[in-house]
Amino acid sequence: MAVATDISVEQKLKALYKLQVIDSKIDKLKSVRGELPMEVSDLEDEIAGLETRLTNITAEIKQQEEGISANKSKIVDSKALSKKFEKQLDNVKNNREFEALNKEIEIQGLEVQAAEKRIKNFQFEIEQKKLSLETLAVELEGRKLDLKNKKAELDTIVEETEKEEKDLMKIRSKAVVVTEERLYTSYERIRKSVKNGIGVAMIIRDSCGGCFAKIPPQKQSDIKQRKKILVCEHCGRVLVDNQLAEEVSF
Repeated sequence: MAVATDISVEQKLKALYKLQVIDSKIDKLKSVRGELPMEVSDLEDEIAGLETRLTNITAEIKQQEEGISANKSKIVDSKALSKKFEKQLDNVKNNREFEALNKEIEIQGLEVQAAEKRIKNFQFEIEQKKLSLETLAVELEGRKLDLKNKKAELDTIVEETEKEEKDLMKIRSKAVVVTEERLYTSYERIRKSVKNGIGVAMIIRDSCGGCFAKIPPQKQSDIKQRKKILVCEHCGRVLVDNQLAEEVSF
């Protein structure tokens, strides 16, 4: 940011105050948007989260359905083995073979019972998850509708304020060129550190227009002379007299 060396303190103060007026107007335009940009962002995040949950639950249902299929196959296999062992009972040669076959039949019976139990558990979980899917789907549609409305509202406001903001930004760029770099850096730092965005304050009723701390009469007199940059001892804002503020125009 190059600044001509012949620019007076008064010119710098006027450029800086002009910058403040422009920034305040831009802040006001942005405030019209209010919390809408954040609400849109939050809704987008929430929708992404809901879609992820839907995807995960759908994947879980698929796994459980595959589990049901696997256990049904297990039941078929176990029953087939049981029949095989039952047929072999007709040809046993001793009690030892008889007991061994009966044991195998018993094991296959237990396998069938365990598989049937797993199937019931999977079916119950699938039903619960499908209910969750229905609830999430309704919630997702509601959030998508909210997002659509919020975006439409935001787009309307942006469209209404965009041209004015661009025009102000052009004027701002010219004011920045005149402002001393060190002064501009200090101004930006103060603006970011305060809630009202005021880095340059007028004297209002003998007080700083930014923090409302009292300004001594002698300092007020020095400020009116516009011979040097003076700041509020309490908040660090650059101070200007009311007359200078009235002299600043776009």
